[in-house]
Amino acid sequence: MKITSAEFVLGAANLRQLPKDGLREIAFLGRSNVGKSSLLNKLCGRKSLARASAEPGKTRELNYYVINRQWYFVDLPGYGYAKLPEQIRSSWGKLIEQYLKSRKELALVIQLIDARHEPTELDLMMVGWLDYYGIPFVIALTKADKLPASKMPRFISAAKEHFAGFAHCKEIIPVSSVSGVGKSEVLHCIAAHLD
Repeated sequence: MKITSAEFVLGAANLRQLPKDGLREIAFLGRSNVGKSSLLNKLCGRKSLARASAEPGKTRELNYYVINRQWYFVDLPGYGYAKLPEQIRSSWGKLIEQYLKSRKELALVIQLIDARHEPTELDLMMVGWLDYYGIPFVIALTKADKLPASKMPRFISAAKEHFAGFAHCKEIIPVSSVSGVGKSEVLHCIAAHLD
């Protein structure tokens, strides 16, 4: 699969604002500062399509990008950022949950988890939730370039153990927004779920 065009369409603060054109959607989910925007930019071959921020918790809407004028990438608000007021964190959580539970156009979720650390309780809760509702997902182990190549097999093996019990986990892929590791594998999974 090759991405030839990518454009920001809208930031939706509620489900009523979502596109009604019926195009399929690939959603990016993960905790704040795990690298969702950076991976999205890498997949699209653009440096600043999705605004990556040094300040975690900046994405507060469902950000829609139309890809090849045929489907959407949806950058979901990051979860688990403690410095935000509880009321804001709670409203984002509800927005993410409503979107995932009700969006018929959703074809696949790319669940991002930092390769350098074990999945957090929130990561496992999200994955369990996706699995419960039968939503296919791929685990993208981000920041893989920060791990020594010799340790990567051990990290992948540990991740497979963590996610072995989830029926809807389609793949576990180490990725790097710096080196491009895993880009073609993620695009291959996306293509398979768009067909």
